Amino acid sequence: MIRLLLADDQALVRAGLRVLLDAADDMTVVAEAANGGEAVALVREHHPDVALIDLRMPDVDGFTAIHRITSDPALQAVHVVALTTFDDDETVFAALRAGASGFMVKDAEPEELLQAVRVIARGDALLAPSVTRAVISALAQRPDAARKTADPGAGLAVAALTEREREVVTLVAAGLSNDEIARRLVVSPLTVKTHVSRAMLKLAARDRAQLVVMAYESGLVVPGGD
Repeated sequence: MIRLLLADDQALVRAGLRVLLDAADDMTVVAEAANGGEAVALVREHHPDVALIDLRMPDVDGFTAIHRITSDPALQAVHVVALTTFDDDETVFAALRAGASGFMVKDAEPEELLQAVRVIARGDALLAPSVTRAVISALAQRPDAARKTADPGAGLAVAALTEREREVVTLVAAGLSNDEIARRLVVSPLTVKTHVSRAMLKLAARDRAQLVVMAYESGLVVPGGD
């Protein structure tokens, strides 16, 4: 059974999500929070498998809550999905940097949300290529600002990657799926998955979402570049 926490300042949204999630045979909502501070406290109390956290909440916002959860060693088993209307790309990217394993737009189809929870619960990153491309598109409009955020430490970590691993990480950051990368490089999807896994291990990335962040912060990928 997948244990879930919901965090959204709108009671109606939480109620709708709870009805949908509790109706699934393999899911149960164990707690609800109306702001980020409550979300962090309840995650520490209940240790859910997945926390669905709205990015815009009062008192403590979503990405601050996400950072507190994902940076706590005692909560490493908790996977976080950022809930968003995706009308603020900068905030979405901040959620990734904070440690979110993926996004879910609030107007997604019910089955998409259920599948997303299952993907996250088994430890995979929910980073749909279309969402990745949207974030990249937003960053590409601010290349100078993005370059100023380059992290020298991340650059040193990227230096440990093999040439092929760098190539794969670059394509992940470009929003390509494993299958798309496999076709581009003329290798099997399993080979791509292996390269992604090794890159994550070397970079100490929580998941695929964090690979995208590190690719930009290390300067391996430059927004707006070819």
